[in-house]
Amino acid sequence: MEDQEESKGLFKVEKPLSRGQRWLVGLLYLWLIPFFLLSFFLILKVSISEPLIALPPYLPLVTWTLPEHLHINVFLGNIWDLFTEPLYGYSFYLSLQLAFATTLMSFLIAYPLAYAMVQQPKHRQYLLLLLVMLPFWTSFLMRVYAWIGILSPTGVINSFLMWTGLISQPLALLHSLSGVLIGMVYCYLPFMILPLYAALEKFDWVLLQAAQDLGCGPMRAFFTITLPLTRNGIITGGMLVFIPAVGEFVIPTLLGGSSSTMVGKVLWDEFFFNRDWTMASMLAVGLLVVLFIPLIIIHRSLTKREKL
Repeated sequence: MEDQEESKGLFKVEKPLSRGQRWLVGLLYLWLIPFFLLSFFLILKVSISEPLIALPPYLPLVTWTLPEHLHINVFLGNIWDLFTEPLYGYSFYLSLQLAFATTLMSFLIAYPLAYAMVQQPKHRQYLLLLLVMLPFWTSFLMRVYAWIGILSPTGVINSFLMWTGLISQPLALLHSLSGVLIGMVYCYLPFMILPLYAALEKFDWVLLQAAQDLGCGPMRAFFTITLPLTRNGIITGGMLVFIPAVGEFVIPTLLGGSSSTMVGKVLWDEFFFNRDWTMASMLAVGLLVVLFIPLIIIHRSLTKREKL
């Protein structure tokens, strides 16, 4: 009996799912089938269809002709264009670069804020959480439009810097990559703060006291204890920021110039202006593949660490 109790304490025994939990998991799969899988296969079908000047502007992938002849019209030219056309390659490169910079800057800003929030009393933490979520109460488009007035040559930032004498001419913040980066960090910052706050709230602060008693300095304790134990919050916040930032369309359109050709903007132009639905679908499939690969790598690394 004692050996059995010790084995239960050493090893985590996974309990089977209850009937209610199985129903909940089943509902999640039913949600994914029509709104993700079917939509993805529809886009995949269009991406390998031959473009036409018609409505819809592509040839059906499968056609029947009498007497009972089946024709499969697969067009792979879009795959070649995706890898050889400089515009598409540059748009993917710029999207990944800006998304990575947005994720990194959001983390550097959000971690100290979340760390300071959990140090406050409970009633003050609720108020700070409310302030973090307050931007969600207004339209995303209105928030981005507000940055046009802030970043313009006569806006708040340039007016303040010129008033203090730090600059003699307005900075080119609007219609630039700097303006796009500022807008993306502002819009996606709450998605980084909330997972970090949740991870830090569950953190056992006694570990820091024990490390301090053993002669560990504050900085060393932070990098060896606090940061690794909040890894899940960092990864969750990073994915919540990085994934939508890669396909961002509104912010580059309003705050960026002609050089801010992110993949979301190129996809929009191919679909609505060039009427090339097949190439737009191929860009969407390529973007999904680019995002899916790092997710698999992160999932496998986390699974290996949990097994260890």
